[in-house]
Amino acid sequence: MDKTAILIVVIVILAAAGFWAWQSGFFTDTFKQIPISEGIILFYREDCSHCKNVEDFVTQNNIEEKVEFTRLEVLKSADNQNILAQVVGKCKLNPKEVGVPFLWDGQNCLIGDTDIINFFSKYITSNEESK
Repeated sequence: MDKTAILIVVIVILAAAGFWAWQSGFFTDTFKQIPISEGIILFYREDCSHCKNVEDFVTQNNIEEKVEFTRLEVLKSADNQNILAQVVGKCKLNPKEVGVPFLWDGQNCLIGDTDIINFFSKYITSNEESK
């Protein structure tokens, strides 16, 4: 066979493999859309020292009794990683520059323990003043 025939066979094989991968969901399952829960979401990792700072603040100040929020651990859950990626996209942030702890309040993204602790502090202060 000449080089042109070999090239055509290779292209056909690659095209068939690509079509199969697309049809099987190989590409789309990696970044599947998962419904994002309503309300405040705190993304964290169990091995993250900044996440531990947030957790300590939440525990010491009984935040869970004052603020309803969802925790999503991202190290062990591909679904939680996909939800975080969707939220990062909503905030138009560079995914390579985003880490945890990360908080989504339904409109705004907060990154880092200091900003998240300040958010919870202001949230409970404003809610106590409005009572």
